[in-house]
Amino acid sequence: MKHLQKFGNHLILGISGTTLSDDDKRVLNELKPVGVIFFGKNFLDGVPYPVWLEHFENLLNQIREYTERNTLFTSLDHEGGRVVRTPLPITRFPCAYLVRSQAYKVAKATALELKSLGINLSFSPVADIFSNPENPIIGSRAFGITPQTASQSALKYYQGLKEVGILGCAKHFPGHGDTSTDSHVELPILNLSLEELQKRELIPFQTLIREQIPLIMTAHILFPQIDPEVPATLSKTILNHILRQELNYQGVIVSDDLDMKAVSDMFMQSGTIAKAFNAGCDLFIVSRNINSSTLERTYKIAADFENSLNNGSLSETVVETARTRIENLLAVTPQYSVYELEKETLLNHAELAINCTWQ
Repeated sequence: MKHLQKFGNHLILGISGTTLSDDDKRVLNELKPVGVIFFGKNFLDGVPYPVWLEHFENLLNQIREYTERNTLFTSLDHEGGRVVRTPLPITRFPCAYLVRSQAYKVAKATALELKSLGINLSFSPVADIFSNPENPIIGSRAFGITPQTASQSALKYYQGLKEVGILGCAKHFPGHGDTSTDSHVELPILNLSLEELQKRELIPFQTLIREQIPLIMTAHILFPQIDPEVPATLSKTILNHILRQELNYQGVIVSDDLDMKAVSDMFMQSGTIAKAFNAGCDLFIVSRNINSSTLERTYKIAADFENSLNNGSLSETVVETARTRIENLLAVTPQYSVYELEKETLLNHAELAINCTWQ
């Protein structure tokens, strides 16, 4: 159990619904994840704003109770466009590509709304480049079609989040914009050289690293010219040599969702979690939103973590270094109370959302 809780220090976990199931209560209490990620399934829909808000507040309070943690990462994928999980009247801002000229204002408004939900971490901005029109998963989720436009708007968006007190996370390193397949359903392969990445994909990440963005999310993509063996999430070359050493990134590296089909089978094989830690991942998302509404996968990954520590394939030093990064960030992460937004605030945000599409 001790090592299970140790893995919880590196885990952001999804919850099954609008209330805690017995399974949720058990895993929150036994693993004590350091964070949670919410999806549409965690919000009551089709009911008045005060009703779903109070219900969500109760869910958050229960999560704190069962994890026995006073401080948690409470997170959402909340980019705008098609990536919005919350019910109305939370504002439906357009996708990143359409709000790029207003990125700072939109991010500030978004951050204020997230704060009112008790959320402290937004898995945004997307730092990918809209470089492949055939891309089924990124596309207009990116801010621009060139490294420069993507960099500048992603930077403004992050600055807006930061000003209001929401953690930002640049994704998906080292770049998902040029893929033609969806990592939710298969492992994309990008045949780019390091030199090509340096000239294009890495530039927005460099911009955000200079701004000291606290988290960077990995891409479940294979780059055969850089590391032909494993996707970026498991690649020491990509996460350690390129991100940590070449780009001098000091913050927390978080995996994209381990339930995504691109890597879900890999993480059911023993030793994979050790590879990810050794590659440079500090924090792992298990959303229970795609393949694993049950807890079997979550516990199997936790058991693999424990076995890896016991057999020496994962050192305590690597784990401790990752934990220190996470704890240092958590120590300065605000814990917000839930409150109802003023009608005037929401109307102003709605007007901003409309104006973005007319720029």
